[in-house]
Amino acid sequence: MPLPFVGRLTFTEYIALIGSFMLVGIEAFVRLFTLALPTSLLDLLYAASQSVFNRLASPARTRPERRQSLTTAVRNATDFVDLCAVFGYTAEEHVVQTKDGYLLGVHRLAWRKGEEGARVNCGSAPGSIQKPVVYLHHGLLMNSEVWVCLTDEQRALPFVLVERGYDVWLGNNRGNKYSKKSIQWSPSRNEFWNFSIDEFAFYDIPDTIAYILDTTGQPSLSYIGFSQGTAQAFASLSIHPRLNDQVNVFIALAPAMSPAGLSNGIVDALVKASPQLLFLLFGRRSILSSAAMWESLLYPPLFCKLIDMGLSFLFAWRTENISPSQKTAAYPHLYSFTSTKSVVHWFQIIRTKSFQMYDDDVPSLLWGAGSGVGVGTTSTRRYTKVAKYPTKNIKTPIVLVYGGSDSLVDIEVMRRELPPGTVATEIKHYEHLDFLWASDVHELVFPRVFEALEKYAGDGEEKMMNTGRKKKR
Repeated sequence: MPLPFVGRLTFTEYIALIGSFMLVGIEAFVRLFTLALPTSLLDLLYAASQSVFNRLASPARTRPERRQSLTTAVRNATDFVDLCAVFGYTAEEHVVQTKDGYLLGVHRLAWRKGEEGARVNCGSAPGSIQKPVVYLHHGLLMNSEVWVCLTDEQRALPFVLVERGYDVWLGNNRGNKYSKKSIQWSPSRNEFWNFSIDEFAFYDIPDTIAYILDTTGQPSLSYIGFSQGTAQAFASLSIHPRLNDQVNVFIALAPAMSPAGLSNGIVDALVKASPQLLFLLFGRRSILSSAAMWESLLYPPLFCKLIDMGLSFLFAWRTENISPSQKTAAYPHLYSFTSTKSVVHWFQIIRTKSFQMYDDDVPSLLWGAGSGVGVGTTSTRRYTKVAKYPTKNIKTPIVLVYGGSDSLVDIEVMRRELPPGTVATEIKHYEHLDFLWASDVHELVFPRVFEALEKYAGDGEEKMMNTGRKKKR
């Protein structure tokens, strides 16, 4: 029987919820305790974790790898520009102001190696090289660094795209490492973090794309999203008709729309709980902000092991397609800030099995549906309905590339909610993060991306050559 004030939880799920409170409480205590420790003691704890790992690891795991120096350079890079510099690329930094006052960091890779300083997409300016524009957007709890923190240049999609003649832009959501500023609120205020997928869709994506097209003078661009970056595009394209003219193709890697749920019982109980309970548990600002603390305490391979355990605990992912050296390099760049509200929004989508806007009607979630008393009964629900994103209205061509072992993708449900003509390709053994960092991502995923770009947007090299012919004439 569902319990009141918990949101449709059974007795077993209620016990699981109490367990989650205990885990979060322990984590919060450790975080506060760590903040009070001197730097010297933190260094000692780091050294101790390294010693423990070396004792427990097999000789094969502790043996230096041939590319260890590159792995270390990628791991230690402090930002997107530094990561690009590791591989010899020069990146630009831009700032986009959204219509509701958030300042978003946007990165650009316009130049191939040896092309630095050339004028790219500068309109009719003398010597300007015209290139098709590609825009990449990251997933939940991430930033633009996840696209370039690879240990091999040929597996980094932005680098490969820029070498193929594209003007490559990479976006960032409000609240993350590159977008923690607003003209109205400080990040120390709850109001700053009062955003969900709705704000990403209504402001961040269309305002960023408008800025890019205005800067480059191009009529349209190609959108490549990963995970939540695909959900934001699904939502944004469905509610902004004009955006469909500005995006010539939407390539969705590990697409997310209405996940079936999480594999762990404790977290699944949180999914079904009331938003009020979730805000009580995680607060109303950024979620899981202690990730950086654990990285500073733990020896990198041990930190990677902790991340792998968490991914297995939450999603039943085995991460076997990502090499140990790639994990060591990339996992420190995996986490970035986002609001608790955006995670609560995903929980609502999973619980309702509907890709819908954020449900602000919190009281309707405090009682079990059909309980016969109070707010939220079946009769009350007849008069309320949260708007779904009308994804069938999307006109932009959609290309889905998903993993057969990805627990967050229900491809049949997704295809039913998308327009006819949507193309879907399965990579059978791939999990979610494999689309960013798998050892063979350049062989299995990139050709699908290039094929879609050439079909709908035109090849970068071809457009540059045509531009050169026109100038000669």
